[in-house]
Amino acid sequence: MFRDDDRCGLRDSLQLEVHDFEVNVLTGVYSEETHLPQPLRISMTVDLDCPEHFAPDTPLSASKSYLDLKHAASTALPQGVHFTLIEGVADHIVDTLFLSDPRVQRVTIKIVKLAIAEAGERIGITMVRHRR
Repeated sequence: MFRDDDRCGLRDSLQLEVHDFEVNVLTGVYSEETHLPQPLRISMTVDLDCPEHFAPDTPLSASKSYLDLKHAASTALPQGVHFTLIEGVADHIVDTLFLSDPRVQRVTIKIVKLAIAEAGERIGITMVRHRR
């Protein structure tokens, strides 16, 4: 049975967020970047299918652990692999999140390269991927 919201294209969603998580990753194009891991600041917003209601005793399985997001941006990244572009890092994180949970519908990920900032500016990318 469809709710009126479903027929109008409106669906509830839940956004989980982890912001300003720092991790060292082998990435870069220039020779000074290619031999040592670089510090990246990663922020993610993950849109999940949302149950109709969260009661006080709703178990964690009805949502998703924030630790899963941190895992996708750290320990799930392959050790020793050099990502030429931070876009590749973002795609790997997104793929990990999509594969880990079919309720993940969209991932917005922002990556800032901390090592190249000269005056406190934030240099990086924002990527939005939708489940296909």
